[in-house]
Amino acid sequence: MLQLRKTSNQRSGEGGGIPLTVIDENNSAANPISLNQNLINLQAQQFDDAINNQLNLEWIYKPWVQQIVRTCALCSFISICANTPETFKNYKIVMYATYAIDLISSLVFTVEMIAKIKIRGLFKGDSAYIFDRWCQFDGLMVFFHIISVILQTFELSGQKKLYWSLFRCPRPLILIRVIRSLLKFRLPKNRINSILQRSSSQIYNVTIFFLFFMALYGILGVQFFGKLISHCVKNTTDPNETKISDFMIPDTYCSPKGPEFGFQCPIGMKCVEIDLTKSERGFNGFDEIITSIFTVYEAASQEGWVFLMYRATDSLPSWKAYFYFFSMIFFLAWLVKNVFIAVIIETFAEIRVQFQQMWGARGHETKLEQNQVLEWTDEGLKLVSVNENKSQGFAPSCFQKILRSSLFNMTMLLLVLANAIITANLKHTHKEAIDKRVLKNFYNTEVVFTLLFDFECLFKIVCLGFKSYIQRSIYKFEFILAVFTTLRLIPGLYQTELTYFQVLRIFRLIKSSPMLEDFVNKIFGPGKKLGSLIIFTMCLLIITSCVSMQLFCFIGSKDYKKFDTFDQAFMTMFQILTQKGWLDIMHSTMTQSQKFYPLVAIYFISYHLFVTLILLSLFVAVILDNLELDEDVKKIKQLKMREQSAETQETLPWRLRIFEKFSNQPQLVSLKRIPNEFETPKIRESFMRQFLENDINLIESSQKKNLSNQKNPEIITNEIGGVEKFKSRISIRSKSKSGQNSSFLESINENPLVNSSNKKDTQDSTLFRRRKITTPNAHAAQLRVVNNLRMQRASRYSIKKLAINNIVDNSNYQRLFTNDPNYQFPIAGINDNSKPTSDKPLYNPLNSERIRNIQTINRNGIISNLNPKARNTQNTLNGLNGSNGIDFKIFQFKKQQAELKRNQLEDDLKENHPYFDKPLFSVGRDSSFRKFCQMIIEARYQRPQIHREQNTTVKDQYKQFYKILGLVSYLDWIMVAMTIQSCIGMMFETPTRRLVDTVPLQIVEYIFVISMSIEMTLKVCAYGLFFTPNAVVKDFTGVLDLFIFSVSVMFLYLSPKEVVANSPAQMIMLLRCLRPLRIFTLVPHMRKVIYELCRGFKEILLVSILLVVLMFVFANYGIQMYGGKLARCNDAKILDKKNCTGMYKRTLFVTKLKLQGESSRHPSIWVPRVWSNPYNFNFDSIGTSMLALFEVLSLEGWLEVRDVIIERMGPRHAIFVHVFVFIGTLIGLTLFVGVVITNYSENKGTALLTVDQRRWLDLKGRIKLAQPLHIPPRPENSKFRGFIFDITQHKNFKRFSAFLVLLNCGLLSVPWRVDVLHTKPLATLAAIFTFLFLIEAAMKAIALGPMGYWQSRRNRFDLFVTILGLIWIIMHFVSFGKKELEELSNSFGFGVIVLRFFTIAGKHATLKMLMLTIIVSFFKSFFIIVGMFLLMLVYAFSGVILFGCVKSGHDLGRHANFRSSPNAIVLLLRIVTGEDWNKIMHDCMVAPPACTKGKNYWESDCGNFTAALLYFCSFYVIITYIVLNLLVAIIMENFSLFYSNEEDALLSYSDIRHFQIVWNIVDTNRKGVIPCRRVKFLLRLLRGRLEVDLEKDRLLFKHMCYEIERLNNGNDVTFHDVLSMLSYRSVDIRKSLKLEELIAREELEYQIEEEVAKQTIRNWLDKCLRRMRERGRPNSKQINKQNDIAIFKEQMGARQILNSQRLPSPPAALNQNPNQSHLAFFPSPLKSNSQVEQLSDKKALKSTTSIGIEKRELPSNSSDNENKKMSYTDLTSPQIKIVPSNPTKLKKKNTLDRQSQIISEEKLKKKNMFLMESQTMTTDVKNWWKSTIDQNNIFTNKSEF
Repeated sequence: MLQLRKTSNQRSGEGGGIPLTVIDENNSAANPISLNQNLINLQAQQFDDAINNQLNLEWIYKPWVQQIVRTCALCSFISICANTPETFKNYKIVMYATYAIDLISSLVFTVEMIAKIKIRGLFKGDSAYIFDRWCQFDGLMVFFHIISVILQTFELSGQKKLYWSLFRCPRPLILIRVIRSLLKFRLPKNRINSILQRSSSQIYNVTIFFLFFMALYGILGVQFFGKLISHCVKNTTDPNETKISDFMIPDTYCSPKGPEFGFQCPIGMKCVEIDLTKSERGFNGFDEIITSIFTVYEAASQEGWVFLMYRATDSLPSWKAYFYFFSMIFFLAWLVKNVFIAVIIETFAEIRVQFQQMWGARGHETKLEQNQVLEWTDEGLKLVSVNENKSQGFAPSCFQKILRSSLFNMTMLLLVLANAIITANLKHTHKEAIDKRVLKNFYNTEVVFTLLFDFECLFKIVCLGFKSYIQRSIYKFEFILAVFTTLRLIPGLYQTELTYFQVLRIFRLIKSSPMLEDFVNKIFGPGKKLGSLIIFTMCLLIITSCVSMQLFCFIGSKDYKKFDTFDQAFMTMFQILTQKGWLDIMHSTMTQSQKFYPLVAIYFISYHLFVTLILLSLFVAVILDNLELDEDVKKIKQLKMREQSAETQETLPWRLRIFEKFSNQPQLVSLKRIPNEFETPKIRESFMRQFLENDINLIESSQKKNLSNQKNPEIITNEIGGVEKFKSRISIRSKSKSGQNSSFLESINENPLVNSSNKKDTQDSTLFRRRKITTPNAHAAQLRVVNNLRMQRASRYSIKKLAINNIVDNSNYQRLFTNDPNYQFPIAGINDNSKPTSDKPLYNPLNSERIRNIQTINRNGIISNLNPKARNTQNTLNGLNGSNGIDFKIFQFKKQQAELKRNQLEDDLKENHPYFDKPLFSVGRDSSFRKFCQMIIEARYQRPQIHREQNTTVKDQYKQFYKILGLVSYLDWIMVAMTIQSCIGMMFETPTRRLVDTVPLQIVEYIFVISMSIEMTLKVCAYGLFFTPNAVVKDFTGVLDLFIFSVSVMFLYLSPKEVVANSPAQMIMLLRCLRPLRIFTLVPHMRKVIYELCRGFKEILLVSILLVVLMFVFANYGIQMYGGKLARCNDAKILDKKNCTGMYKRTLFVTKLKLQGESSRHPSIWVPRVWSNPYNFNFDSIGTSMLALFEVLSLEGWLEVRDVIIERMGPRHAIFVHVFVFIGTLIGLTLFVGVVITNYSENKGTALLTVDQRRWLDLKGRIKLAQPLHIPPRPENSKFRGFIFDITQHKNFKRFSAFLVLLNCGLLSVPWRVDVLHTKPLATLAAIFTFLFLIEAAMKAIALGPMGYWQSRRNRFDLFVTILGLIWIIMHFVSFGKKELEELSNSFGFGVIVLRFFTIAGKHATLKMLMLTIIVSFFKSFFIIVGMFLLMLVYAFSGVILFGCVKSGHDLGRHANFRSSPNAIVLLLRIVTGEDWNKIMHDCMVAPPACTKGKNYWESDCGNFTAALLYFCSFYVIITYIVLNLLVAIIMENFSLFYSNEEDALLSYSDIRHFQIVWNIVDTNRKGVIPCRRVKFLLRLLRGRLEVDLEKDRLLFKHMCYEIERLNNGNDVTFHDVLSMLSYRSVDIRKSLKLEELIAREELEYQIEEEVAKQTIRNWLDKCLRRMRERGRPNSKQINKQNDIAIFKEQMGARQILNSQRLPSPPAALNQNPNQSHLAFFPSPLKSNSQVEQLSDKKALKSTTSIGIEKRELPSNSSDNENKKMSYTDLTSPQIKIVPSNPTKLKKKNTLDRQSQIISEEKLKKKNMFLMESQTMTTDVKNWWKSTIDQNNIFTNKSEF
């Protein structure tokens, strides 16, 4: 063993490290080494730990010293938690104890710091103290400790300066030193930094996005509302001296303008503006932008927002308040804030992968060294690990059998259940004698149960032995419960905290359910993950509580006791974590802080933002991570889902199988003409089978008898002969496809005679399925093969059967050729019971001999060959190869077979039962009336996809509209409209305006009932009611339609005028409220939403059961601990029930305004004293306890429960509420979020996708949303436009434009009111900004051109806003002096500026992506939102009937009530956010004598306890816990789509952006389409991941070009077509695509390969034939001419490329006579004009000819196509004149190789083709293209040929 010690002959710090000597324990030679050399390979974050471990001889690093330091740190933290004035006041000894601890801790930390500085060095060295972050932290802690000791010294001397205690605030961070020693990260430091950097960057971007929306709503709030300071006061009130007694009770805001603008004060009061300070009227409001943003954040937390809305509705028109607050809650609270959850989940997923080793795997580790035996446990038979070497107890074998018996285990579980039931039946009546007797009996019962469970524990220990017993977790849990419940029976410990152990027995029942146990293990996973998060949360709460206590403990007052002690501070910070009442804490602290209130607000908002958006999201991330499946499990699940989707019920529904119970009554066919006169009729196969059944059985029985007696050789010979012929045909067919039929032949060879006829028929059908059926002739050929096979086995059947089979086959053969739609190919053979075997290998195109190498582009641009054979060796899942298509083919075949079987059964029933498929048993199957009804029902809009005349694809401008129009049939659209108008009519119904007494409402009701009657009649006549295949009542939607129709008819028939509460008539009215659900049945997407919710019902039910069990446990504890003990007198001064009599004065709550002095006195009234429980809750019975805990679980009312328990039971009992809230909220409710998100992902199919498949899905979504840039190129013709273009495209210009937008929006930071002086100057300044934006738009229009400017959507929006701004400028200057017009102008002006504010999102890339996330999430969640609104309509209509007349209560009043449907909808929206929904529920439970009952329900003001309980709880659970969590799932899905990591994405945004730029260059017309031939240019210009190297991947280039041509038939290609093709080619389709898509894609690529190969071979053969012809006809003149043409083409191509098609001007002599035909001389492009005739002899081809072209003027009316054609053919046109300059030199060129000539011709053709395409491009594209050709030498590579 080696140790390190410091050498004494060297100085510390030399050489940048610490000199050390390696010492062996055996006193071997020691050599001095340097620390930086030995630790060079250590990870960066372990550097400090390595020093601590290696410097063993330095006393400061010894373990016992480090333990002392950690102990001092912990003691220091405890000391600072007790260091408050209130604690010192209560316990004076604590002051001296904390002073001593601080003094000792400071001394220890100081010595440690000095020692480390001496070892490390202060500034010098690699490990200098000042440069290490942890050392810096330790140094700061030493500094604050010293300051704290000095301050406490002054305090002990009597000099108290409380504000200096701020220096103690950082001291609680010393706890990090203790936690740091327990955490050991194994990741490299750079990896941790990259994760933190990425996550912090994403959180920062999302925070900016959140601030964007907050600023938007802050501006809207300032302009919509402004100062809301108008109150209703007495007429005699002085606004400058207002008292509490002057306000209306309760205080109400009002509008001084009129009734249409808000609430009007009652008689005797007036509406007055009372302007108070912020500390008096509150810190929220919409006075200016800062206060408005502060208020928006408060409202976005869904805490207190509804009271702000009520204030706004009283002061201003209500539509403003409703629009503002509801939209703000939807976008900010439900959409934008949920993006934080997506960020945390994405980051946590990456961190989890890195910390997998530390947290452990998701599954449970199995100990393989232990033997496992099958043993009966609490959850049934299970493999239990048993160690054979240990003792198994000393009990006899009979006891062992009893222990393992099911009777013993079931008995114990029944005892646990009985104990729970008896505890739940405990009830407190507040009658002393009865309660004592009940408690005594309960105690005796508990003694019996405890003894029984103790006996169980002892019995198991005797049987198993204590060591074996205690090793199992379940037995360990039982042992702990037995010990502590036994101690609880001691009288002094009976009703104490030991009661927890008694109520925890119920968790043993969870172990008895394997489903629940597996679900619990799944969601909680390894304990380290969730445990680490819980520990982190507790440490955060403790540290922040201590910091907050040190910040605010000195501002305590009589009414402010939030941070006086540590326990109060902890409860306060935990309260902020739960988001309940945190506004009261912040506002009261801000009031006490006086001028420092902005800093206080920043502190609390920062803490609230962190714990609610990040910390709570971490719990959701952990749950989702535990519910995530492994990659292998995902693949298995995919296969299972495919199998489930492919399997269809072969049997008919039970409603159709009822016809099988009746005897068959087939309708015979009579022939009155000869068969030649008409087609062969359909032969009923079922009738034939029935006719032959007896005969077949008779023949088979006789054959069996003969075989058993004498073995007839003739039959055997026929059998063998038939099989041999059959095998010979198969072997001939399988010579070329041996792999496909080998297994099939083997199956025949195995049992040639034993296999039954059914099996042979199945084999025959299997053979037929392998052949590809494309035409009716193929079907006919297969039928003939069937006939032949049957003829060869004729010896087995009678001749009569064979003849009838031939008749059936001939009939089917004729029906096949006549295209009979009712014809179905008989695959399964004659016998209906024969089922084809699914284990036979089916034909698979991927496993055939067509092995091809599919080339794709990987992420690095390298081409890889994907060989299917190489991938066939991968691991299989469930016996199926994941890389081939066998599984999918089998599933697809099974589905087809099931459909054929089911259709065959239906045909049999049609043939044998005349009343089958007859609606109402009267309408004929093929009657004209039925077809007419079907035509009406099925009529829908179908957009034609192809023009009939032009035969081209239709391009819809309103594609989405047409898609929605064709979503359902016309009849369904009519019924949707009828349902909507009926719901609108129901919204006008109130208890005072009933349908029976209102004629317009009756008309609307009659219209709906009549229209639905017509609809139901048509559908019943067309499809039948119940006993038909497509009956109206065939699923739940049909049942719901029929139920709604029946209830509507019944209600319309009855029309009750007198409805008693809780009567059948009222029940019918409630059922009528289900009418909005009719839309769910009419719209398919709405049904899909319900289907997705119902599919995940199992997991949601399990979560509900767990939460119910949790509430049941805490409810039992509450019954035993607090039952009957919470009742108190309403007069706080009376503590005894006997004295709680008489009257007392009770202070009334008037207003939230905090007036000071005499004006703050509240009025009071006399009320009687009552001894009762708290108003909203109690723990007297299991029902009330469960209800109270359910309210606490929703975080509503838990503060009241906590405060009452603390006040009446003591502070230590607050642990009960806090523990339940922590477990139920942070863990329990996050389960709903995780389960709903997981179920949504599974229903969408994304949860089972692998990582690569998920990335591919995201890539397709990005491609779908990507659009062409439509940016015109820089204008080269005009210098001025080019200069403007450069300015507008510069980054600084865009930043300056965004800065102007911010300045313009900053003008809205104060309200624009007509009577305010600053309004006109601000509006005038905004007009100047509008002119600046007009200049910006003009500059962009000049730079881009009118068409180029208009093509951008952003520019169009800017222009629209600018035009509106110009209109507003005119209105602004015209409205001077006109108050009404000026007010309208101001409103229009700030609306224009708000629209301008949205342009910022488009100018920032991150904001744009997040905005797209929100927009797409909104559209994808449209049907979910509509579904939620429909559910709210149902509850609103029901609420009006149930609670429309309930008297006002604590929260049910003028704003919150069910008096009308609109009011009910507003109230339900409030309940969705959880604003005091429990208080409203209790107000609706009012019962006599607190209310009066009437004859009818509208004459009574009482509520309904049962109805209110079911109504509010079901609504809150469905909407809040389930529906709203679907929005989180949708946002998570779209967040990964828009905001994925660039490293993980298959194609990043930069790659797509590069493609957009290249497309913008090629698409010169900016229409989003280009010609198919121009794709080649685009592919050559691509770089990055999409780049194709033409030298290495020429074949891939051809494949891509041909794919585009094939998919678009040579027509124009769209932007998405090319990008989609490139995305397929740039990924590994074997990993990224799902199986169905993979099969289709590989088939397409295989066909492309075949076609490209054929074209290549065809071109090669054409060239070979041309060469052969040239060799057979030698001609020197022709050769010379070809040489000259080749030389000319080479010179012309090079000259045109270099000059970019700019021909040199003709000589001056020729220009003088323009009427003559000019000859333009073109010298060699490789030399100058003077060196044309002096080319080097080393060149293969030398320019020896002067070439001239006679210029030809095209007619003026020639088309562009003719020009392009002329530009391509001008090189070989007859106008070209070749003038030999030296005829003697041409003869020397006869020796040139013909191959070089052909190559030159091919090169020239390709050059001219590219130049022809480039003629349509702009000049800059030509220059870029020319430089690309010159740089890459595209045409110099001979491999092109």
